Amino acid sequence: MLIGAHVSPAGGLVKAHERGIERDCDAIQIFNQSPRMWRPTRYGEEDFAAFREARAGGPIQAVVIHAVYLINAASKDPEIRRKSVESMTHALRIGDAIGAAGVVLHPGSAVGEPKDEAMARIVEAIETAIGDTESCPLLLEDTAGAGQTIGRTFEELAELIEGVERRARSRLGVCLDCCHLLASGYDVRDAERLAAVVDDFDAIVGLDRLRCLHVNDSQTPLGSNRDRHANLCDGELGREGIAAFLSEPRFYALPALLETPGREGNGPDAADIAWTRELREEGRSVRS
Repeated sequence: MLIGAHVSPAGGLVKAHERGIERDCDAIQIFNQSPRMWRPTRYGEEDFAAFREARAGGPIQAVVIHAVYLINAASKDPEIRRKSVESMTHALRIGDAIGAAGVVLHPGSAVGEPKDEAMARIVEAIETAIGDTESCPLLLEDTAGAGQTIGRTFEELAELIEGVERRARSRLGVCLDCCHLLASGYDVRDAERLAAVVDDFDAIVGLDRLRCLHVNDSQTPLGSNRDRHANLCDGELGREGIAAFLSEPRFYALPALLETPGREGNGPDAADIAWTRELREEGRSVRS
């Protein structure tokens, strides 16, 4: 398992890489632009080359991009859809340029529209963005299920993937967030119950689609449908649930990225990364 964290790209891609090293990360996640603005960051080939050079032979073994929160590929509004597709495409192009393991995407929200029509719009947007880019995978993240968000169940994720035409489908994967799993009703609070959930995921979506993990405790309880991250072991998953998630054998070699608030409210730091590794070992010792 490649333990890492979401880090800020302020100051450029190389600065994000440096922040990952400072935190002793095996993997990092970054936003490709401000997460709450449509304006894309204008990286050039020099930025990409410098980032690739910084990574070469270094400790950061995987880089994941998180697409901006504004994207709603399910929207019926033509302007929102246009901006969403352009932003998805931009993120995938940056992923191509830096050799990212994938771009994580929240699939979208039906916002009062019929779900089947909303899902069809997501599929169309995915096909467009993938068709205009080269090879970077697009990773659909499971959602906590608030409102009419899509991706709250394994069945919805599978339906989206199967709806995409075959050539584009080969570049689709999934990112699972343990906070979102709990909030959407999947009980992953110990190793036995987590194993049953992973069995279900394998049967419905397929473990070959799982490319990335988000590691967050949850401020809200099972089935709350509320996305509220907590620091590890400070929430409803607790020490046992987090240790189980980090030590699930079928998650071996995946990037596992912290998005927690951090003790100072500034996101995960080196102490959080060290604590995550301790929890993983604790989970392994329990399993053995």
